[in-house]
Amino acid sequence: MKALGKIIGLFFLGLLLIIVALGFALTHLFDPNDYKDEIRQLARDKANVELTLKGDIGWSLFPWLGLELTDASLASLSTPEQPFADLRLLGLSVRVLPLLRKEVQMSDIRIDGLNLNLQRDEKGRSNWEHVGKPATVATRTPDAPLVTPEGAPADSTPSAAESSSQPLKLDIDSLIINSARIDYHDVQKGQQFSAESIQLTTGAIREGASIPIKLSAFFGINKPVLRARSELQGELRFDRALKRYQLEDAKFSGEVSGELFDGQTLTYSAQGQLLVDLAAQIAEWNGLKLSANQLRALGELKVRDLDTQPKLSGGLSIAPLNLREFLATIGQKLPPMNDEKTLNQFELVTRLSGSTNSLTLEELTLKLDDSTFTGQLALADFAKQALRVQLKGDQLNLDRYLPAPTKDAKDADSARQAEVKASVASAGQSGSTPLPDAPTQHAWSSSEVLPIALLRKLDAQLSLNLDQLTVQQQMISNFSAKAQAKGGLLTLQEVRGKIGSGSVDVKASIDVRPSVPLLSVQKNLRGIQLEPFLKKPEQPSPIKGLLDLNSSLSTSGNSQRAWIDGLNGDVSFVLNDGVLVDANLEQQLCRGIATLNRKALSTDPRGKDTPFETLQGTLTLRNGVAHNPDLKARIPGLAVSGNGDIDLRILGLDYRIGITITGDQREMPDPACQVNERFVGIEWPVRCRGPLEMGGKSCRLDQDGLGKVATKLAGNKLSEKIDEKLGDKVSPELKDALKGLFNR
Repeated sequence: MKALGKIIGLFFLGLLLIIVALGFALTHLFDPNDYKDEIRQLARDKANVELTLKGDIGWSLFPWLGLELTDASLASLSTPEQPFADLRLLGLSVRVLPLLRKEVQMSDIRIDGLNLNLQRDEKGRSNWEHVGKPATVATRTPDAPLVTPEGAPADSTPSAAESSSQPLKLDIDSLIINSARIDYHDVQKGQQFSAESIQLTTGAIREGASIPIKLSAFFGINKPVLRARSELQGELRFDRALKRYQLEDAKFSGEVSGELFDGQTLTYSAQGQLLVDLAAQIAEWNGLKLSANQLRALGELKVRDLDTQPKLSGGLSIAPLNLREFLATIGQKLPPMNDEKTLNQFELVTRLSGSTNSLTLEELTLKLDDSTFTGQLALADFAKQALRVQLKGDQLNLDRYLPAPTKDAKDADSARQAEVKASVASAGQSGSTPLPDAPTQHAWSSSEVLPIALLRKLDAQLSLNLDQLTVQQQMISNFSAKAQAKGGLLTLQEVRGKIGSGSVDVKASIDVRPSVPLLSVQKNLRGIQLEPFLKKPEQPSPIKGLLDLNSSLSTSGNSQRAWIDGLNGDVSFVLNDGVLVDANLEQQLCRGIATLNRKALSTDPRGKDTPFETLQGTLTLRNGVAHNPDLKARIPGLAVSGNGDIDLRILGLDYRIGITITGDQREMPDPACQVNERFVGIEWPVRCRGPLEMGGKSCRLDQDGLGKVATKLAGNKLSEKIDEKLGDKVSPELKDALKGLFNR
């Protein structure tokens, strides 16, 4: 038995020596470089590629089946003169005996200097279109059946034996790719993409085991121009039978700069656990940690139904950050705002849902400076940029975020304020000076306001509710707004709120479909305190009171000046419990009575303002000028009526007002203007002209009209004398005739 065992051992040893000897002979006596032409022809027939081998082919047979290619290139047979791939070195080797057990045991796979040059021409045809197909397949007509070399029709369905076969078991020591480059150019779309200095290294590649992986590259695109450096690290694990792939402890980091960042650089990093389960058709990113310059975020993402209609779900939390500084670091310039300290505080927590064409931020909590919002934000359609907003908030000071005045607006305002100051100075305080001149400076800016191109493409729906909104320094409580924009038509369906004890209800529309935008607004105000809207830091409001107003207005253009110049519509108003500030009608009236009494005032009247019960009328606006034919006011002891114009273009007024004493016989502060019965029923003329900001300071007693009053009073006095002298001695008809004669 021992001899038999020894014989068998010697047999196998001899057999092994023979195999080694044959392998040595094949590798040393057989040179594959002598068969380059046959190899190229085989590549043409089987893969439809033009293979160029400029370098030598190195190989080994046993125990490793090894191959080494240098200086090789590939091109499609349709464009053999334009290689789409070339490499400097490809080296790999595989153990021979494990292949018999359908196991692939390989040493290091090394690829150096791989360049891929992928192109699509102006007709959309690619230079790799037919690569990998046998020449008979690549050149056959679309309707011709696929035929095998033996002439039998090919069966596209794999055989039962093939479908039931087990996949090869992989066992590779490592994969190394150095200095690879990919260039993609689409002539039809004008797009270019490049990835260069690609470096890929892995640990041992074995199914079910963790595979260390590291990938780095530099990327570039031309539309928009961007450059990026990126690196990916992690532990790859896969199971082909379960169709399950994991990237554990993944970290994706790098930098990006270009046109979008205006010379600035975004440094980013994303970490977490990635899973793709093709059997369950889900993909997950758990333990997501995201950073981008100062921005820090946590979250989780899950995508299901990968093979049909992918659906996204998850959550995202952005830590508090200074949004203004963050935007500056990525080259995003904010428009000038009234308060440059806005956007200093930003924080967001939300649930995510979406699809391949939409994204929704649900259960949203957003903190912006002093405001907190809850609700939902959505891009309902990426292609159409369809925005949907449903938010509720505690407070918002909109004045802080509104654009700062432009230079044009500041210049116009400065010129007008200078004119107003000159008018105020010339008017004096007593009202005894001549009427101020009417203003001439246009009060509005000609700078464009609406982003027309953006609004024409806007697709949006907005629902906003706020406990408190501050706009134009006014606080609106219980504020609600609904608006929508589509196809160039913006509709403000509803704006409601309370200002003090009053209420506001507004509807409006902006139509940017025509070359010149059209605007319309319907406004209803009830019990609104007027003073806060008219006062300025350097100037008090010229009038006070509770305003009720109904208006329907329209205009066109894209600047304040154009809007005012084209303003048309109707307004009706009632101002209750009001005060004309610095418009002492008592003083004006007292001066007129003193003149008629031929007495001098010994003291100044006590009051500076004129209170009134109601002030009402209607306005008809035509091209920025409001015509008011029926102004009426009720003042204790007086009745006021008038008519005139308010020129909104220059913010000037020109009114003629009649004041009638209705019988108030209260004691006056000065005997010279003592009201007696003969002044009752007389309409005293007042003229108001000047800048609107002057209010009552622009009003003067009309000297021309005062002469008519004096004539009427003289006629009344003469009539009294006639009655006194003649008594019942003459007929009533004769007395009336005499009175009429003297009155004339």
